[in-house]
Amino acid sequence: MSKIIILTLLPLVIADTGIIDLVKRHLPNHTDQFTFSLTDTAPKCVANHSCDAYTVSTVNDTIYIQRNSKSALAVGFVPLPNSKNNEDGNKELMKKVTYSYTTPFWTWQDWSHYLDWAALRGINLLPAWTGYEKLLLDALREVGLDDDAVLPFFAGPAFQAWNRMGNIRGSWGGNISVEWVEGQFALQKRIVERMVELGITPVLPGFQGFVPDAIRRVRGVALVRSDEWGGFQDFTGVYSVDPLDGLFAELQEYIIKKQMEVHGNVTRFYMVDQYNEMNPPADTSYLADVARRTHASLKKGNPGAVWVMQGWLFYNNQDFWEESRVSAYLDGVPGEDMLILDLYSESRPVWRSYFGKSWIWCQLRAFGGNVGLYGQIENVTFGSTQAVRESRSLVGLGLTMEGMEGNEVMYDLLLAQAWSREPLDTRVFFRDWVRSRYVTGLPGVYEAWEVLRGSVYNNTRLEVEAVSRSVFESSPDITGLVGRKGHFPPPTALHYDPVVVVRAWWLLYNATVGELWGDPLFRRDFVDVTRQVLSNAFIPVYCGVVGAWRGGSGFEEGKRKLLGLLSALDRVLACERRFRLDTWVSAARAMGGSEKEKDAFEYEARNQVTLWGPSGEISDYASKPWAGLVGSYYMRRWEIFLDYLGEVDEEGFDRGGVEREVESV
Repeated sequence: MSKIIILTLLPLVIADTGIIDLVKRHLPNHTDQFTFSLTDTAPKCVANHSCDAYTVSTVNDTIYIQRNSKSALAVGFVPLPNSKNNEDGNKELMKKVTYSYTTPFWTWQDWSHYLDWAALRGINLLPAWTGYEKLLLDALREVGLDDDAVLPFFAGPAFQAWNRMGNIRGSWGGNISVEWVEGQFALQKRIVERMVELGITPVLPGFQGFVPDAIRRVRGVALVRSDEWGGFQDFTGVYSVDPLDGLFAELQEYIIKKQMEVHGNVTRFYMVDQYNEMNPPADTSYLADVARRTHASLKKGNPGAVWVMQGWLFYNNQDFWEESRVSAYLDGVPGEDMLILDLYSESRPVWRSYFGKSWIWCQLRAFGGNVGLYGQIENVTFGSTQAVRESRSLVGLGLTMEGMEGNEVMYDLLLAQAWSREPLDTRVFFRDWVRSRYVTGLPGVYEAWEVLRGSVYNNTRLEVEAVSRSVFESSPDITGLVGRKGHFPPPTALHYDPVVVVRAWWLLYNATVGELWGDPLFRRDFVDVTRQVLSNAFIPVYCGVVGAWRGGSGFEEGKRKLLGLLSALDRVLACERRFRLDTWVSAARAMGGSEKEKDAFEYEARNQVTLWGPSGEISDYASKPWAGLVGSYYMRRWEIFLDYLGEVDEEGFDRGGVEREVESV
């Protein structure tokens, strides 16, 4: 029998061994049951761009998979629910900050697993930023700076994404070592090699301009000092080489050619973000010159270069980026030589302001790696397909989450949508996704996910525009914690009735017998739903405690109930390694080469998920409901706060005083 995914049969060429090796890693005892072949042409789908396509057939117990790209072959090996033609060309994954929120302490084993995950979902474009510090260090050595001038400029792994984008300079945990820099670049070589094997095109780093100000000691150079960022004082105000200065092109050429020397000519895509959450000079002629010079510098390094940039600046700093400035900046680059990631398409799309530049529709979903059940199934399906119809410059769909924690069904939904020009039936998709996710299916499990699909994953209230974190992760207060909306401070508002999650929990709980409970993915999902139930239950308990304090009765009972809930949640979370602080901390320590470096990396890992800065500059932005944080850090903050409330009445409440006590944790 034969299952035809598409009807187009194209001339064949021999498949690469990279896909065969992928099968060996996942089905080592069944490799001889698969035959792969690549075609040498592809149908046109969007704006005359080529799209991926595949067929799957079975003959005499052999599975034949025919595709027009390696990434398409991988999807043919394990097709996504409802996958057909890739109607939208490129499928992009990750944004820059993911390299600090999720991957900073990853080993090769972590990257190998992740790249297979990406290939099996058809990802064909992926930023590859590991080891960038080695490139910049070598480039600055070439112009005369020594390591003692450069290494203090770099941030540690938990914060290096913002160092790369020019928001912060230096590390409040201690300088990174040359050995660590070299080790990260060695890891990058393996990452890029595996990407190429799997048919994933790497988006490599370009020179963005940011340098230590010590460069003025060795070269006469025009530097531009960036805005202070995020409330930082001592670690911000980063200098960058003005793109109109000749040194900018010199360093750009070195970094691009060095990567071509190391990796080969594996890509034409280079990412450069010059103004992340900071404003350049306002003059439109200057902005146009910056774009032209940046584009020219990329072409000098690689004549086929395409400038990839995140479109976040046009949303986040929209008061500055009025139409004339956006036009001046973008028009400085020919249309075919720029690709913009519209980072927040599902909630705050900006793509209508790109003046015809190629762009990718992206789902961001969550900030700071915040954890919570959440999705916008209608915007991901109907919104993306509407954009395909309306924009001839759209060339793909992508995932640009700040952290990759949780809600995997929403990642798979978007990547499956990339294979269809019409909106997917999410009811069918969720059922097929559950069937393919677990070792076995039970009616109650399907029903539980249908309940979640129609509620937590179907947000249509765009004032709740991203994952809502748990109220207990916020610094304790008597007001302002419940129902918070927007982007920052992180939202806490719920867009659904918490009762529906309890219903889904009972359905899953009743399925926790026999074979299904032995499935690690089911256990992880069950812990996640339990976490959401208890997090939601915290809200009425908290409101009751504050009400009792104001009303004068029941306070001590409410206090015990609140702290008991946090204690119970901590124990639940400890059942799953992905919800444990020690998993994050152990990975950080393992990355260090010396005890001093291990201590520094652990400090930064803990700092990121708590204070986010040496003095709490962005406190709780990247908070996590993890065992070890809930039972110690968050619980201790609430103990201090509630003990204080027990000693004062509403008239004597001193917010500043109790905040200082809480901050001492």
